[in-house]
Amino acid sequence: MNSIDTVIDQLRDGGTILYPTDTIWGLGCDATNEEACQKVLALKNRPEEKSFILLVDGFQLLEKYVPEFNPVCYELADFASSPLTIIYPTSKDLAPSVLAEDGSVGIRITKDPNCIKLIRALKKPIVSTSANISGQKAPTCYDDIDDSIKQHVGAILEERLIEKMSTPSQIIKIGLDGTVKVIR
Repeated sequence: MNSIDTVIDQLRDGGTILYPTDTIWGLGCDATNEEACQKVLALKNRPEEKSFILLVDGFQLLEKYVPEFNPVCYELADFASSPLTIIYPTSKDLAPSVLAEDGSVGIRITKDPNCIKLIRALKKPIVSTSANISGQKAPTCYDDIDDSIKQHVGAILEERLIEKMSTPSQIIKIGLDGTVKVIR
């Protein structure tokens, strides 16, 4: 288990982390570092064609990595009553493996205080994929995370270890023209 400063150091050094998010336990890294993202793919035994969800602390950071999107996204994010991941049609300066095959990227503005600390310290988006082996059930608490993941991440944030978490975010895709497609 590690302090938030150790977890931040891992992110800066291209490492992988386990951390509780505003939805479930996440496996993450710097979303601009392709080598770190490849480590996450390997830990999850995940196919490369599956994209990741990213976390940011607000629209200022999001706009740095998503150059163009429909303004309705501001309202959707502001008025969401539960965690909402929006799939944006374009992006820039992100690791290729975080993107979907069509170049889109799923990003959630987190309200979790520890996630916000991590993002602000890194000054970049972080990957937030469920902390499970691909194809297995998402863990609802820290004890449910596979030992192979725990043993091979660079750092584990020592927060909310016994709390049950089981609410993945809602996911919607917003086209540049404002069309909405509900994914989950």
